[in-house]
Amino acid sequence: MKKFDKERVLLTVAGPVIALAVAFALTSVVLLASGKNPVEPYALMFEQATFSDIQVLIINQASLYYIAALAVAIGFRMNLFNIGVDGQYQLAAMMAAIVGAHMNLPAGLQVPLLILTALFTGAFWSGIAGVLKVTRGVSEVVATIMLNAIATSVIAYLWLPDVFGVKVGNNNTTGVMHESGWVPGIDMGEAGEIYGLVFLAVLLGVGYWVVLNRTRFGFDLRASGASQTAAAASGVDPKRMVLSAMLISGAVAGLAGLPILLGGTHTYSLNFPTGIGFLGIGIALLGRNSPVGIAFAALLWAWLDKASPELDFHGYDKEIAVIMQGIIVLAVVVSYESVREWGLRRQQRRVGAELAAGNVLGADNNTKEVAGR
Repeated sequence: MKKFDKERVLLTVAGPVIALAVAFALTSVVLLASGKNPVEPYALMFEQATFSDIQVLIINQASLYYIAALAVAIGFRMNLFNIGVDGQYQLAAMMAAIVGAHMNLPAGLQVPLLILTALFTGAFWSGIAGVLKVTRGVSEVVATIMLNAIATSVIAYLWLPDVFGVKVGNNNTTGVMHESGWVPGIDMGEAGEIYGLVFLAVLLGVGYWVVLNRTRFGFDLRASGASQTAAAASGVDPKRMVLSAMLISGAVAGLAGLPILLGGTHTYSLNFPTGIGFLGIGIALLGRNSPVGIAFAALLWAWLDKASPELDFHGYDKEIAVIMQGIIVLAVVVSYESVREWGLRRQQRRVGAELAAGNVLGADNNTKEVAGR
């Protein structure tokens, strides 16, 4: 590996490592301040990760986080901040649940129909923010925040018994989906079952990398995110790329709830996971918008979620994991900026050294020419 490649790898890895180290250190300080052992909680959570049933839970939860984080990362690569992933995936999951409960096609048609329903719902909802941005200049941050609130109200309306809602005790549901729309998982025996759509998350990660790094569209997307002015000068329509990025980000976001919907709950109810879209922001930041980095970050977040309940049984608050997640997000922003500045200074010194070496070599050549005369 060349020296430059080693430096690039170092710069890529340094940010997440520093952020995690700072998060662990500051969380330990919080534990010490509260009179608790600063090491035991981590030991307990690491021990939980060795149990097969917890491993299954971590993988299942990570699949949801991974898809949501990919949706956020697509926007980031275009320099867009899609905060609406939370509303997009929830509304998409509900629409898929409604379709699954009222249509009963053969499995070979039912499952693709549900996936397309979620995909187009998410794309439509994010597309509203995209259209507002390119036509009226409305910030996607403001638009997607407002759309999250509207999505919550739309879901509440669809839950009404005289619309699509089915009351089960005190719980609002969309009714149980027909079994033709259930996606079988991987049976792990007593450990439980891994969602079948975990493979969808893997395919999305591969597709994300291929599109961004091996296609003209991906190049235009990254170029527009780096500088819309420069991209426009090279023939790329920045507005078209903004709208395309928002549509694709929303489409991917719409799929975030499907692993648990089609593989676990089989209905959309008050118990359906919420907040995944917001967690996806931190996961995408920690993973540096890389499909591999996001995968590790999603597994870390899922581990913190699924291993922390054990802390309650040992006199520790499980909110320690939430504190750590919050600190990680803050530390990521600071560490990435510090690493970026450090890398920029190294690059400047390297260029200066090369220029100085070139001047010395040029002076030597001139001296030899004069001596030769």
